[in-house]
Amino acid sequence: MKNLLLVLSVLAVMPAMAVNSDSAKFYFNKGVEEQNARRFLVASRAFDKAIAFDSNFIDAYLQNGYVNLAMRKTDNAMSNFSKVIDLDPNNVLAVKELAELYFSYRQFDKAMTLAQKCTSCPNAEKIIAMSNFHLENFELAIKGLLSYSKKNPADAEAFYMLASSYLGTEQNKEAAKYYQKAIELDASRVNWMNELGILYYEMNDFKNAVIYFNKAKEKGFPPSASFIENLAYSYVYSGDFATGEKMLMDQWAKKPGNKDILRDLADAYYERKLFDKSLEFCQKLLEMDMKDAKAMYQAGMCFQKKGDKDRGQGLCDKAIEIDPTLASMRKQQMMGAGL
Repeated sequence: MKNLLLVLSVLAVMPAMAVNSDSAKFYFNKGVEEQNARRFLVASRAFDKAIAFDSNFIDAYLQNGYVNLAMRKTDNAMSNFSKVIDLDPNNVLAVKELAELYFSYRQFDKAMTLAQKCTSCPNAEKIIAMSNFHLENFELAIKGLLSYSKKNPADAEAFYMLASSYLGTEQNKEAAKYYQKAIELDASRVNWMNELGILYYEMNDFKNAVIYFNKAKEKGFPPSASFIENLAYSYVYSGDFATGEKMLMDQWAKKPGNKDILRDLADAYYERKLFDKSLEFCQKLLEMDMKDAKAMYQAGMCFQKKGDKDRGQGLCDKAIEIDPTLASMRKQQMMGAGL
């Protein structure tokens, strides 16, 4: 009797299981139909129903992940792809999508772990390298991006990240080389042009700084005050004094109480032995403040360089009386001159 009851119980369950399987397939097919018609919300609801009838339906989870991605519901997409991996840890499609999602969520350790499981995934090497960059493992990032870029020579973003990785290791010349490559591949990225201009400026390569600042400007980079000043100083330090000075004085006219531009121009002209021009800006500073010790000291140095040593020495002495810290500057200059 006991065995008979067991058989009847099994027979009773089997039709229900068959109905659930049929229902799951019905709603799955309905979901695919709606997905193909790009009715993603309706498709997702159908896939949800398929999963309700069969909680191990891998393809339903996978397609549900895709339609949620299409709707930019990334949390739902991650949940579905994660379920696929729970059921099938080596499912390449789910691993690929989840690795990219973790990367976009800035969960770089998780992104790398998944990408390392999926060596056949097209973006795995890039995700690993870029994750290493964000984790400040710059040497590993460089190694990975060099390998990836050889296989994908048209990927501008990879070359940009390679440039950024070299910056992280303070290899500025290598960084500049790969910035150039990235810009050649994607001439619309004005922020890259501005960054390369700044890099050349920091490398004291002012002619190239002018080139890339102007490229950024021509392509529509917003010309903020700091951008204009960077470009102007690049002109000055590359030898185009007239262009740079005009740009800087236009900026100064908007904020005439600011001494920095005048002082910087005085310094720039002094460094390039244009002492009359340096004096011109020292005079402007002294007109604003007759007790500006730094301007007075620099004016004194200009006069000495021009051969009027007594006048220059008198101004330097007076400047030191106002600001005794300038005495150390005089000592350094005397040591540099071998006096």
